[in-house]
Amino acid sequence: MLTEVATGVFRDLCTPEDVVAAETSGWSDRLWAALGSSGFPYVSVPEEAGGSGGDVADACALLAVAGRFAAPVPLAEAGLLGGWLLAAAGLELPVDGPLTASAGRPDDVVELSGGPGAWRLTARVHRVPWGGRSARVALLAPAGGRACVVSAPTAAARVTPGRNLAAEPRDALAWDDVPLADETVASAPAGVDDDALRLRGALGRAALISGALARVSELTLRYTGEREQFGRPIARFQAVQAHLVTIAEEAQLAGLAVEVAARNARPEPGFFDVASAKAVAGEAATVAARASHQAHGAIGMTKEYELGQLTRRLWSWRDEFGSERYWNRVLGRRLADAGADELWPRISTGLVNA
Repeated sequence: MLTEVATGVFRDLCTPEDVVAAETSGWSDRLWAALGSSGFPYVSVPEEAGGSGGDVADACALLAVAGRFAAPVPLAEAGLLGGWLLAAAGLELPVDGPLTASAGRPDDVVELSGGPGAWRLTARVHRVPWGGRSARVALLAPAGGRACVVSAPTAAARVTPGRNLAAEPRDALAWDDVPLADETVASAPAGVDDDALRLRGALGRAALISGALARVSELTLRYTGEREQFGRPIARFQAVQAHLVTIAEEAQLAGLAVEVAARNARPEPGFFDVASAKAVAGEAATVAARASHQAHGAIGMTKEYELGQLTRRLWSWRDEFGSERYWNRVLGRRLADAGADELWPRISTGLVNA
């Protein structure tokens, strides 16, 4: 029921024409308002923390729908990342606008000083999804030898706009010795750290990719069945059929990998599941996007046509929160460190859980 309702909202308010119109600002007010009134941004955030309830699998199912429609809103950042951070630390979700989260890039600088009644924030964070459009940014900050979660107001930040290949906002934000209220700072509990945030971000991007790939497969099948050359649909040519099979294979692989990682995320996403899902989804994005453009020809590159909107997001999402090369390398290192005796149990456990 969750995905059915969400599909109806996106179908009505996130058409290819809406996506093109939103690229000027990178934002759709009416889509975000509709999602917010339905409680979708905070799916997977506990109800007692102000969220909509559900679990990580529910959030990933919703993100797959958003990926199908190339939705220009921070759905993954609001719930799976920012909402999780704030709820875990006992902080309130913002009511004055959207929530996003900083991914904790190596070039970020976050300094929290002072203490209760006198908190001060000095920070420089980069490529924050929809940072300038959000009311608050959820941050992890070291303070006095411990990690803290900060609900940082963007109204107090200096925003430098940026975008990814798909024209989605990826902004730099800077806070210069900004005072913070006590209710916006709390200690981070065990397990809430940069590694856990990166895993959740990677899973969210993999879910978006899986939804976009499913739609790419549908578009390509439809187009090649309608487009005729030499008196017959191009889908009947063997070379085109090979592209169709490749796209369908990659879409199914990515969808299955994400589904397994999401279902096994009880209570939290696991490293091996997410690393595998993000690596598979990233590679699938590359292979399927190439094949779909070869099958479509020049029309696939236009902004107005749905395929171009999807593949530009696939190329962007595959590199965010770690590319397939990054996750393959980290996954391989972790398996090698565990030793040969752990390899088959790790593979077979994943198969059983699937």
